[in-house]
Amino acid sequence: MDKMEREKYSRQILLFGEEGQEKLKAAKVFVAGAGGLGSPVSTYLAIAGIGKIILADFDTVDSTNLNRQFLHYEKDVGRAKVESAKEKLLLMNPLIEVEIIKEMLTESNIDYLVPECDIIIDALDNMETRHILNRFSIKRSIPLIHGAVTGYDGQVTTIIPGKTPCFPILGATPGIIGSIQVSEAVKFLTGKGKLLEGRLLFWNGLSGSFSEISLAKLNNCPVCGSNGEKV
Repeated sequence: MDKMEREKYSRQILLFGEEGQEKLKAAKVFVAGAGGLGSPVSTYLAIAGIGKIILADFDTVDSTNLNRQFLHYEKDVGRAKVESAKEKLLLMNPLIEVEIIKEMLTESNIDYLVPECDIIIDALDNMETRHILNRFSIKRSIPLIHGAVTGYDGQVTTIIPGKTPCFPILGATPGIIGSIQVSEAVKFLTGKGKLLEGRLLFWNGLSGSFSEISLAKLNNCPVCGSNGEKV
């Protein structure tokens, strides 16, 4: 890490030291989704100094996205979301690398589309792809930070393959949830703090309150269970 980087990241180096910042610089983070959740997630990853962000989304920018997906502007309508996002992320932090994938993740392509990475962040908006990502995470033993929002509500949990339950069967504030997801990623990559392992955090935007439930592993889970069908 050079002098410019030490100055740029000086406020967070106070929290977890130069060693922690070097871990962020060396990290490769895969973000699935460049929309409502993906915008805050990838933004905070970029300004935190994550060395490489791999951003996947097959969708294009629509005018209805612009009220919350702040990486995309009026001029980007009709443009691939990942291209729009990459442009803004590199303007925010030219010291990082951003790789983009303009395809929808499926069971048949996820193995070759998703490159080697240290952690996966689920910023998706559909259940089918979430389950595909969950199975991939377990199979490859890559930690997955799940986040979802619907209306005024949101939820976050960190899945550690072999240790915690995998993606729960659950119903689904993007800025708040995305920020918490990045906080989880930074804690995992730097080895600092307590992760949301085996815990699901809920946010209610109407009451302005958080709540939490515990998650238990199921031995008969077909994805992560010890007695279930192996992936």
